[in-house]
Amino acid sequence: MAPVQLDTAHYNARMSLIYDAWSSASDFEEYNSMSNLDALFLMSGDHAEDEVPRKTSAVQTWLFGYEFPSTFILMQKNKVTFLCSGTKAKILEPIRTSQPNIPVEILVLPKAKDAAAANAQDVMKAFVGLLSSAQRVGTLSKEEHSGKVINDYKAALSASGHTFETVDIAVALGAAMVIKDEEELKIIRTTSNLCNTLLSEYVVPKLESIIDKEKPTPHATLVSLIEHRLGDNERPADMKLWSKGRNLTDVDFPSVEFVYVPQIQSAGSGFNLKLSSEPSSANIAFKGVHITSIGLKYKGYCANVSRTYIVDPTSPQEALYGLVVEIHKEVIAKLKEGAVARDVYNHALSIVKQKRPELEGNFLKNIGHAMGLEFKESAYVLSAKNGRVLRTNMVFNLTIGFQDVKDEKGPAYTVHIADTVKIGQERGVCLTDVARDAKECMFFFQNEEEVKPKPKAPKQESPKKSKIVGGKALRTATRSGGGAEVAQNVRTKIYPHQVELHAKRQADGLARYESGGGAGTGAETKSWKRFISYKGEAALPAECSEPKIYIDKKALTVVLPIHGYAVPFHINTIKNVSKNDEAEYVYLRINFQTPGQLTGKKEDTPFEDPEATFIRSLTYRSLNRMRFDTLFASIQQLKKDVNKREQQKKEMADVVEQDRLEELKGKPQRLPDVFPRPALDGKRLPGDVEIHHNGLRYTSMGNQRVDVLFSNIKHLFFQPCDNELIVLIHCHLKAPIMIGKKKTKDVQFYREATDMQFDETGNRKRKHRYGDEDEIEMEQQERKRRAQLNREFKAFAEKIAEAATEFLGEPLELDIPYGELSFEGVPFRTNVKLAPTMDCLVYLTDPPFLVVTLSEIEMASLERVQFGLKQFDMVFVFRDLTRAPLSINSIPSSQLNNVMEWLNDVDVPIAESQINLNWGPIMKTINEDPAEFFAGGGWGFLGIPGQPADEDSEQSEEESSYDQSSEESEEEDSGSDFDDSDASDDDDEDMSGDDSGGDWDEMEAKAAKSDKRKADKGRGRGSDSDVPKKKKASGGKSGR
Repeated sequence: MAPVQLDTAHYNARMSLIYDAWSSASDFEEYNSMSNLDALFLMSGDHAEDEVPRKTSAVQTWLFGYEFPSTFILMQKNKVTFLCSGTKAKILEPIRTSQPNIPVEILVLPKAKDAAAANAQDVMKAFVGLLSSAQRVGTLSKEEHSGKVINDYKAALSASGHTFETVDIAVALGAAMVIKDEEELKIIRTTSNLCNTLLSEYVVPKLESIIDKEKPTPHATLVSLIEHRLGDNERPADMKLWSKGRNLTDVDFPSVEFVYVPQIQSAGSGFNLKLSSEPSSANIAFKGVHITSIGLKYKGYCANVSRTYIVDPTSPQEALYGLVVEIHKEVIAKLKEGAVARDVYNHALSIVKQKRPELEGNFLKNIGHAMGLEFKESAYVLSAKNGRVLRTNMVFNLTIGFQDVKDEKGPAYTVHIADTVKIGQERGVCLTDVARDAKECMFFFQNEEEVKPKPKAPKQESPKKSKIVGGKALRTATRSGGGAEVAQNVRTKIYPHQVELHAKRQADGLARYESGGGAGTGAETKSWKRFISYKGEAALPAECSEPKIYIDKKALTVVLPIHGYAVPFHINTIKNVSKNDEAEYVYLRINFQTPGQLTGKKEDTPFEDPEATFIRSLTYRSLNRMRFDTLFASIQQLKKDVNKREQQKKEMADVVEQDRLEELKGKPQRLPDVFPRPALDGKRLPGDVEIHHNGLRYTSMGNQRVDVLFSNIKHLFFQPCDNELIVLIHCHLKAPIMIGKKKTKDVQFYREATDMQFDETGNRKRKHRYGDEDEIEMEQQERKRRAQLNREFKAFAEKIAEAATEFLGEPLELDIPYGELSFEGVPFRTNVKLAPTMDCLVYLTDPPFLVVTLSEIEMASLERVQFGLKQFDMVFVFRDLTRAPLSINSIPSSQLNNVMEWLNDVDVPIAESQINLNWGPIMKTINEDPAEFFAGGGWGFLGIPGQPADEDSEQSEEESSYDQSSEESEEEDSGSDFDDSDASDDDDEDMSGDDSGGDWDEMEAKAAKSDKRKADKGRGRGSDSDVPKKKKASGGKSGR
């Protein structure tokens, strides 16, 4: 065991906090108990394994980092005295010699075997003598201690005949300790991550498995399995589990312990929110409410998390759980600097009174308490009567719930969630991030008969049940087969949810544009721009004194002579210029921007007074051909330069200038030997990424720097090098930044997974080895190297997320692509593998990168979905209707069902069509008046996958209406996207050919025209490589 070493700096800082509280006790209510005290006295006796946690132990851990049994601490105005054994005195000696803020004296109690009893009595007598002048002494009077040192002290005090008044200072000491410093917060974050990992990676999957398999399991058995994850004397900690957590690689697991016995409760055990309750021996119920609570302590600091999971919930239970989550969000927003405890509770209670007044009596009497070295700091309870003020960096156990709620269909139940929350400047920061949304905490039963109407096996027992969590079916034995039947019914399965999503989008659209959504609410309204060449006639260049055309590049102006006057025209008023040669003359024609021009992109350019008289063009004639050639080229070049400058300005309009990076003092956390994307100018050299106070800094070996601030990071990704050539950390930004001369919204740091220095030939090993032994060894080394890279980059990415969360006061989640859900597609020019994450759809391996935020998608249109085609396209329409839709082409049709299920699971409305839609005109029409668009039905003109056949047939009848009167009417209707009468066209043409007796040439012309019309209908923006091609009719080989 390593020798115990105390952090003297922490001791000095924290002991000073106690003395500061003591000196200002009369000014602050929380420190009032220390007022007019002559001394503070903390005693501890012998340690007992089963004793309840004591504040004395918490204070010792806070000051020293360790507990010191059988040790007295006496704080006087001028010094601090420790009474302890010789071993503890050696540990405390560095404090005495470090020149502390308050002088330290150490009295050593000799061991009984090393000295006479009289020596020990003399030391105790000297210690009691220090109390002789004290009349009022602050102690922890509610604590009872035992042991030889305690007995000796009582005997010496009695012998001295001195008495003093004792005052309980538990509240004051708790107030001094309740605001955490950075070191304490770091430990509490680690403890919270331990709670997160244990609950999300072990308890919840285990509970799902028990419910899924309907395996009889006592509550106590699951609790015992949970306790074994920390290890004991017989087995180590379950590192396979803990390796899945964030920043847990350096945790000292012997220092981790449970605050209370893990709580697993269901209808089978009843519900009791007292954390001291013992686990029930009854079996876990397979339906109803399940409550799981985990409280851990690491290096003395506590964290707690609790979740409620409901299997096959009733409508009242779903509504109540939604209310609990809503109150939880509201309360976290109130947990900020200066908030009063009772105001926070009353705000939560007001929500209950407003929305469910009948449940006011079931709402918890307090909604949490301060937490740290003690699980519950009783002075800081969030209740209706507590008037204490909350301060930044306090840590609370926030508990929201209703208990003993009556259920019409069964016994009473309890709904409860708890989290570890840090008080922030603007709002609370939740340190335990286990999913709490209803989508993740509701389990629904679904009969397999509904999923598989045509089972393969002729003999089948009674239908088993499959579980669905948030719309996703859990693994179950009965789902191992019959995948094809399930896939065939994907549309039917997702149809009810899609109807809800489309209805919600329609309601959102109406609400968004209900105030009147003309062009002003869609695209930006164009406005009249004024261009000033010169402020007055005096500002004209001297060259304008002569009656000739002059080009002023500095003022971006062309000065034209008109009737002897020099008239300036800004280059932006000139539309174009042309030059013609006729005989010995050359003509220069200058055309201007004027209203009423029906061609070009600027036909809708607004003018200040469209009714005014405009000069449309001016023409000049000259014999000097060379001068006009020069003028013509100069005006064109100036026009080109100005357009280029405006285009660059437009492109740079959304680029933000980041704030200054605040560097950390000391040695920041660093990830070495990585390359950036976009690449920096110059030679490709690796560099280091560092985590600073408010952002990241990449520094190359050539001292080039790239700063990325946490406030500008929208998404943070880590992609392992499994089946990839690189391992990477990717930052998708809220606003673009400039890296060199490149504008980018994505900054990536990567390292190649292959080691170029690694000798793959084997060299001398090849001489002494035969067979595949060396290749197997190299493969093993490659796997180890990749695993090490993944661990290193993931750990660093988690540190980035943690630092950003701490700085921003709101969580920045680390997202990892789900490789098993990936599918191929063409978002740009090449076919790539796209992977969904928790919040996005991404492609991060090579530039150009793709990051689509799912919450920003209005709907997804699946196009070219036809039987026989090998590929289909997907178009994302964004909630910001002015943003151009994103098209992902050439997705394999084999992935259609997977893509539809994924989109349905992430609540994206889906539309389906057999052809490609022309989204440019569609979005332009929508943006002209979004309110009218949604009032007219919104996206209802698009088909929903799984739409019942009767609805489909009605639409198809309307869409395929066909007039056979004449060939002219066919050509007029050929522009319809929904015209499905091609087969009829061919039949009519064949019949007319037979009746009229026309020759083969005439029939070939008709067939070619028909084929061209069909090709025009089916042509889309994406790849058409999988569209069946028509054979050109030819004489004698037409197949007729």
